[in-house]
Amino acid sequence: MRMLKAYCQDFWRFRFLLQNLIGRDFKLKYRRSVLGVVWSVLNPLLMCLVMVAVFSSILDMRGSGIDNFPVYLIIGQLLFNFFNEATSTAMSSMLSAAPLIKKVYIPKYIFPLERVCFALVNCLFSFIALVLVMLVTGAKLHATAILAVYPLATLFIFSLGIGLMLAAATVFFRDIMHLWGVFTTALMYFSAVFYDPMTMGGTSAELLRSFIGYNPMYWYIKGFRMTVLYGQVLDFNTIWVCALCAVIALVLGLIVFRSQQDKFVLHI
Repeated sequence: MRMLKAYCQDFWRFRFLLQNLIGRDFKLKYRRSVLGVVWSVLNPLLMCLVMVAVFSSILDMRGSGIDNFPVYLIIGQLLFNFFNEATSTAMSSMLSAAPLIKKVYIPKYIFPLERVCFALVNCLFSFIALVLVMLVTGAKLHATAILAVYPLATLFIFSLGIGLMLAAATVFFRDIMHLWGVFTTALMYFSAVFYDPMTMGGTSAELLRSFIGYNPMYWYIKGFRMTVLYGQVLDFNTIWVCALCAVIALVLGLIVFRSQQDKFVLHI
């Protein structure tokens, strides 16, 4: 509790710095882009179009029991891309902040937190693409869509916890930056982004479903789909799994980051 109180006090004290860092990254990302922020909407739309064409025609996903496959797919894409961007950018945040850290005192966790917040801002802009796909495909806008805030918020906390651990580890082991890309690629295939594990058949389907059930990303994506696509209220299992994974990741992230942060200056 004492550690959380100290972090909250620092966060409130440096909240304006956090806002300025997010604004700076936003300007830098779209500074030389002709489309600017429109690319945050166009990119997931184009990726969704390509993947729908591939899986619908080659793998015939229309016969797999998935209702409104384009919306099903883009939800998985957006949430997994948020996690991937948040953790990947948080991982390198301490290295890029090295010149500033050596000159003035700033709580070091501000930098991975800023990267995760910036990824969330990009994700929120990308939800415009989700709305467009829902309109084109005639998907219903359910009242339960407001409950999608819960899996998104818990995913943010989960990503922050993972990002803090990665940021601390990368200061000492730079190879993690390369290995994480391989890991997230494998993780995507076990997150049910473009398939429904409940409709899979075969002798190995039950084993695969059990394995996927241990993947936190599957639960965050599942919860978002339940509320937005299917118009269902979150069940108890989804609620407690999302919360438990988020709390465990955040606590571990804070412990690891706090225990190593005084050594960062010697290694960056």
